[in-house]
Amino acid sequence: MDTQQDVIAVLVTDHREVEQMFSELEHMKGGISDQAKTLAEKVVIELVRHSIAEEEHLYPAVRQHVPGGGKLADQEIAEHADAEETMKRLEGLEPGDNDFWPTMGLLMSQIRDHIREEENDLFPRLRESCPPEQLVDLGGKVERAKKTAPTRPHPSAPDTPPGNKLLAPGAGLVDRIRDAITGRGR
Repeated sequence: MDTQQDVIAVLVTDHREVEQMFSELEHMKGGISDQAKTLAEKVVIELVRHSIAEEEHLYPAVRQHVPGGGKLADQEIAEHADAEETMKRLEGLEPGDNDFWPTMGLLMSQIRDHIREEENDLFPRLRESCPPEQLVDLGGKVERAKKTAPTRPHPSAPDTPPGNKLLAPGAGLVDRIRDAITGRGR
């Protein structure tokens, strides 16, 4: 029987998976292979799903439980918006394009900075101020949100509840249909 991980464990696992993909991409840097394009697509898919789940569930909990959490959540959401713009640019590029690898490098830098801030500041503060059972409940909500979340960047979509919770599942369905038709991320 699987026991549900708390939200911090779920998100740290996501961070490690993305970092692994970044490392693989760094070994391909400068190459123009289909493998690099597919891996870049997988990175974007995972980052978008992860970001949507954080915006729907993590940041509202940070606002509620962490002293000064509103400002902290706003900063994290702003970082997501910047990364989402970078992902949108990356989506239109191929590994042979002059801007592909610099854009991928920018995305890696943005995400690594974001991960460092979350793991060194936000997560410890949340663990200290939020009841453990609620962290476990949030872990389940994040896992479920990732399953229906969009897989493509939508920079103009709302980043905070209730708008994001209303629109994300529909956008996610459309994205997954597009991905299935085009073979994106396989």
